[in-house]
Amino acid sequence: MMKIAAYRGWTSLVSVLWLMACSSSSQLPIRDEEVAALPAHRARLVGNAIQEWQSWGRITLHGWPNLRESEPDPAMFDKILAYWTSVPGEGPAIIRRHQALRDALAESQDVAGAASASASISLWAWPAWSAAFISHQMAASGVPSFVFPPSASHAAYVDVLLAEVQQTGTAAAFAAHHPADYVPRPGDLLCSDRSLYPLLHWQDRIADAGQFRPMHCDIVVAARGGTVHVIGGNVLDVVALRIFPADDAGRVLPAPWDKPPFFLVLENRLDEVP
Repeated sequence: MMKIAAYRGWTSLVSVLWLMACSSSSQLPIRDEEVAALPAHRARLVGNAIQEWQSWGRITLHGWPNLRESEPDPAMFDKILAYWTSVPGEGPAIIRRHQALRDALAESQDVAGAASASASISLWAWPAWSAAFISHQMAASGVPSFVFPPSASHAAYVDVLLAEVQQTGTAAAFAAHHPADYVPRPGDLLCSDRSLYPLLHWQDRIADAGQFRPMHCDIVVAARGGTVHVIGGNVLDVVALRIFPADDAGRVLPAPWDKPPFFLVLENRLDEVP
């Protein structure tokens, strides 16, 4: 734990200084030929995530901003519904509630549909759909549900994947690493814990598996010395590309002290296991 504390300590200042120096960019984080060169499962996941990001308007955020620069198209409502279709159980009920609210807003106007066309995308941010986004991207990339269990909660699928690591070791479809010990690659998942008393290491999750925690995971789409680029859903209510600082080797630096700490990288081994 002393190693983790040191990792979070001196590098937090580096993160803050890096954020101050950054400016906005909506450039593709990885070239098409680089995606094509990835192993098949990684390539599909990264390619699909980038397509979703592009459809949302290439919203790009550096680190942990509190506001986005513009309001996304309310028509993205249909995208959010599509993500929920990938979540059994909660998904259909949430879709019905969202559709009922949109219909009620439309009917309250003199001209039907006016409210639906102008309603802020933030109206659909609850329940949080970031785990539904990840579930949808996995399904769209051909990952079977028995390998990656779709869920409305990041904690739920993290628990299943960590249990597989414990049971099968190197045969697991997703290997678990602490961010201080592993350089993420495109197609991996980078996860943080948004709890009041957050986990600092994925092994700490083993003891409280099954308990809800407000986690968040993003899909790594590019990682090179100095930066890690990830795409996630329900980030300031949208699908966004976030750019985090990394060390020279490519390991993501810890979040500032007042932000959710990174505690887990799930290494995508789908192309390596039978």
